[in-house]
Amino acid sequence: MIAKIGKTKRAEVMKKLRIAEQLTQQLEQMITSGHFTLGERLPAERALAEQFGVSRPSLRESIQTLISRGLLISKPGGGTFVENDTPQATAPCSSPLVELFRENPEYRFDVLEIRHALEGNAAWYAALRATDEDKANIRDCFERMIQRHGSADPMDEACADADFHLAIVEASHNLVLLHVMKNLFELLQNSISHNLDKLYTIPRVFDPLSEQHRELMEAVVASDPERARKAAQEHLAFVEDSLKSIDADEARKVRSLRHLTLLGR
Repeated sequence: MIAKIGKTKRAEVMKKLRIAEQLTQQLEQMITSGHFTLGERLPAERALAEQFGVSRPSLRESIQTLISRGLLISKPGGGTFVENDTPQATAPCSSPLVELFRENPEYRFDVLEIRHALEGNAAWYAALRATDEDKANIRDCFERMIQRHGSADPMDEACADADFHLAIVEASHNLVLLHVMKNLFELLQNSISHNLDKLYTIPRVFDPLSEQHRELMEAVVASDPERARKAAQEHLAFVEDSLKSIDADEARKVRSLRHLTLLGR
């Protein structure tokens, strides 16, 4: 009799584990497919358990598993949310690559090459997939970027620029692409900051840059993928060409100063 009870309990435990595993897979798929978006709060525990037809203990077990994987975060008194920044996404911020970039600003061209490859495709998919909420967020980011132009702290403008581009990546609803871009976020910020420091030394450069950003925003909002990809690529090509021109001018000034110094001897 005791053995029979033991077997029954083990069977119940195994059944509960299978339910929790299946539920974990379902929740994970809903997160990765964009059903639950980054930063979104999950429904209340009771409602979610009823939705899946499972017990609340099984639901709690699944949620804890996803928290341990870095997909969810629990806020005391605030509920459970889809994690915005996974551990994998934040780790590169302290990587040797970041330090290398800080010490060698010329690596900004490597960042621009990556942005060419990623953001053109991101803009394409964003134009196809952006929801009304995504489009509103992109508009808001654009307006904040314009408002912060000329800020006393250049990083204010750099961060607003980065937020605008990342808002478009988020609207692509490609989780892998978004995670890659978040992995590059600090490099992206360094790139944009360094670019703005130089680009805004060119007279009237703010007008073409802001118009390029506006065109990119409007193409995504208009759900025009070809126009969006073209706008992203043309914007980055303009940034790269402008930087190369500035670098060439600075190199000429250095050579000229060196020549004058030699003549003065």
